[in-house]
Amino acid sequence: MATISLCMIVKNEEDILSRCLNSIADLMDEIIIVDTGSTDNTKEIARKYTDKIYDFEWKDDFAAARNYAFSKATMEYIYSADADEVIDEENHERFRLLKEAMLPEIEIVQMYYTNQLEYNTTYNFDEELRPKLYKRIREFTWTDAVHENVRLDPIVFDSDIRIKHCPTGEHQSRDFSIYQKLIEEKKPISRHMQQMYARELFISGSDNDFLAAEEYFKKCMANDEDLDLLYMDTCVVAKAARLRDEPEGLLFASSRALAAGDAPSELLFELAEYYRNHKNYKEAAKWYYSSAFESEAILNASYNSSYPLVGLHICYVIMGDTEKAAKYAAMLRETRI
Repeated sequence: MATISLCMIVKNEEDILSRCLNSIADLMDEIIIVDTGSTDNTKEIARKYTDKIYDFEWKDDFAAARNYAFSKATMEYIYSADADEVIDEENHERFRLLKEAMLPEIEIVQMYYTNQLEYNTTYNFDEELRPKLYKRIREFTWTDAVHENVRLDPIVFDSDIRIKHCPTGEHQSRDFSIYQKLIEEKKPISRHMQQMYARELFISGSDNDFLAAEEYFKKCMANDEDLDLLYMDTCVVAKAARLRDEPEGLLFASSRALAAGDAPSELLFELAEYYRNHKNYKEAAKWYYSSAFESEAILNASYNSSYPLVGLHICYVIMGDTEKAAKYAAMLRETRI
């Protein structure tokens, strides 16, 4: 049977920490809690489950805190959990069976992260496989009898375990402040962080958050050759320009995306919003339609469904076309996002 260290970083989680630990603690051989500055009873609650509680000075760096937690682990595998996660009885049993039957060559186990749409998180799906269980010490081995190579790709097992993500609050202001601090200090931002920054803006960003991010994404737009990143850049720049009612900036971002290929729904939606704000409802309806039916969303799935449908309904109400207004209102009632 495999042995597992549970590693968590926490801060002010007194309302939900027990819920998380009660659902998973009995499957763990070691529980490590790293506190990054709680001012409530988080550490007192954690002591009911483990004596391995460590303080870590918060540095606006989640990776640093998680690396510190991982450094304290001593078991064969490390399970990384957040306090707002819950494993129900059915998936608890799946986890127990996995632990009993774990093949030693498996280095990463992926589990389904669920309930994304319900809680309006940064992700646009109900469930997604994520790496959650990691072999603490990896062995590098040679393969192939001739022209031998060291196997570099990890052996990953996709389990059927489903973890419920049940957040009790929103964290976007914290995340946006970290992004801005990294930009101001001219620290490197990875491709993954750039994607998450854009995605988080389009899911939970305020107008001011977009305006604060505009210059960074303008610079990215000038340099990114990766089409996926370029499309994300243009979406953020287009929305910021539209918020400032600057048609030149909106046109520039839109032309970059359209010249590259298929513009994403988020950008087409911003064009529609611009025309609607300027009372050109016929033109706005065309772009809302393209956003809903002729493109794909890359940052927030609502820009390919409910958002443009609302816009279409409003435009046709104003233009007096009750049949089309009713059509899009009916479609809106049927959509989930």
